[in-house]
Amino acid sequence: MQHRVKAMLFCCLLLTMAQPAMLQAQELQAKVTVIAQRVPSTVNKNIFNTLQTQLTNLLNSRKWTNDTYQPTERIQCNFLLNIANVVSTDVYQASLTVQAARPVFSSSYQSALINFQDPDVTFKYVEYQPVDFNENQVQGTDALSANLTAVFAYYVNMILGLDYDSYAPKGGVPWFTKAQTIVNNAPEDRNIAGWKSFDGVRNRYWLANNVMNARYNIIHDVFYGYYRAGLDSMYANDATARVSALDALSKLQAFNQENPSTMIEQFFVQNRSTEFIGLFKTADPSVKARAVNILSQLDVSNAGNYQNQLR
Repeated sequence: MQHRVKAMLFCCLLLTMAQPAMLQAQELQAKVTVIAQRVPSTVNKNIFNTLQTQLTNLLNSRKWTNDTYQPTERIQCNFLLNIANVVSTDVYQASLTVQAARPVFSSSYQSALINFQDPDVTFKYVEYQPVDFNENQVQGTDALSANLTAVFAYYVNMILGLDYDSYAPKGGVPWFTKAQTIVNNAPEDRNIAGWKSFDGVRNRYWLANNVMNARYNIIHDVFYGYYRAGLDSMYANDATARVSALDALSKLQAFNQENPSTMIEQFFVQNRSTEFIGLFKTADPSVKARAVNILSQLDVSNAGNYQNQLR
């Protein structure tokens, strides 16, 4: 086991042997890109380079947990802030694409934890203004200025929650709780969206709601079973690992039948068809047939691909 699950079991030894730089290693290896191609030429676009640097520093320099991470354990993630238009002076409307992955044990493969585009990020930014996040004062003194860092902090905690959930049963709950707290205390302004249940069916509110809803606890078993008992065990016994991954997907199928069209089900399966096909391509015929049946129901838009490629 190459992750914090093992590291924490030997924390005393690590604290004794680790170098100071290692002890200070942060959780994320994040790349932030700010695109401002749609912003009028009347706006000095150099400010977005400054914003990109400040956001990168926020994500990579801040300690988001109390755990000790080795440099090789940092979670690789990408944040693409695409500014669509100028709402008013220094106020921008953008979309944010968030991607993060975790390594599969004893392989070079990275499996996605999140690959999601948030279309509702409106914020105020003046060049060189402080870009920080205070979890005890999410709203800040200016709602539109605070909204940007609240959105980024929300997704950081979702990434951490998903990552920890993939290594230990319900391991991500502390970070999902923080994400939900950000939702509950989110900045409010007539231009701000994405934090409320009535803002849509696939937004920050619903994602946090789904991972924290006690009725949906089986979701945590799905994450753990698919990643840890499934993908991470492929190196030891691929046949057994495939069955474990399929059992996790079967739980997700049952969950979806009881709770159709939840965000979390769509969130998990979207953009994962290639991984599913690769996972079950060489499975035993009976496992492959079961996989086609389950995946075709979970991921209807790719049902034809599963039926054609997993025969």
